[in-house]
Amino acid sequence: MQIHEFKSPKGSRKRKRIVGRGNGSGSGKTSGRGMNGQNCRPGSAVLIGSEGGQMPIIRRLPKVGFNSHRPILYQIIKLSDLSKFKKGDVVDAKVLKDAGLIHNVYKPFKILGEGELEVALTVKATAFSKSAVEKIEKAGGKTEIFDKSAFKNETAEK
Repeated sequence: MQIHEFKSPKGSRKRKRIVGRGNGSGSGKTSGRGMNGQNCRPGSAVLIGSEGGQMPIIRRLPKVGFNSHRPILYQIIKLSDLSKFKKGDVVDAKVLKDAGLIHNVYKPFKILGEGELEVALTVKATAFSKSAVEKIEKAGGKTEIFDKSAFKNETAEK
């Protein structure tokens, strides 16, 4: 079979609708837009959420809560992921990036207490959950929260 012998399945290639080409075409004169009104005019349509003269629902409902325009999106690391490091290792952003546990060294990351840790590690992170701190200290390790601005200056010097 040659490439010029291939045919697309029936119904897979739909013909584009041609409008405004005379009454015999089936969509002539008004081109399927109806008679008069806002929607028949070119370049204009009813805005999304417009309800005519009625007060729109978005304005009828009260504003609730607060959504930050720049939320802090932590990279998440489970405690069970840290168990692959050796006893006494210092685990920081560079080590986690090399291990493939975080994507970006410059974005904040948080250690969560999911899973167990048997190895004593010194873990440096932007944030820890309470259960993660308890489990790391129970295993004989230490936790350190580092300042992001100091970390960026440190990496810029290298």
